[in-house]
Amino acid sequence: MVEKTETGGFWPSLYDPLRAFGTRVSEWLNPATEASGNAQAYDISIELPGVSEQDIELTFDNGALTIRGEKKTQTEKTGDTWYFSERQYGAFRRTFRLPEDADGPSAHARMLEGVLHVKIPRKAPEQEDKAQRIEITRG
Repeated sequence: MVEKTETGGFWPSLYDPLRAFGTRVSEWLNPATEASGNAQAYDISIELPGVSEQDIELTFDNGALTIRGEKKTQTEKTGDTWYFSERQYGAFRRTFRLPEDADGPSAHARMLEGVLHVKIPRKAPEQEDKAQRIEITRG
């Protein structure tokens, strides 16, 4: 199963409410993501409208896939007309711990209509040692 990594530490429980609030805010601001898998590969899709491929970095280290990037602000000024903006800008980072059979170095990614699709193939299952008959020779 692909799982999101959680940040943690040994801070006293006094700080737990603040840490939980910060985690919730960061999850709310992070791009929406889906993770799935089948017998051949794991798939992670992350919504990144307005983010160019050059502003995204993918790394695989110690069984974890990290997606980092930044959605840069765009400013537009036209006369005395005022606009409002509900769009989110800024840097983001998502990390996903992958199962042991994920072949991270063979992963590939593509951007399609504002969604980054990352496919991580599964390693072929290792051949189990099967019992083999040993012939006994005379002499």
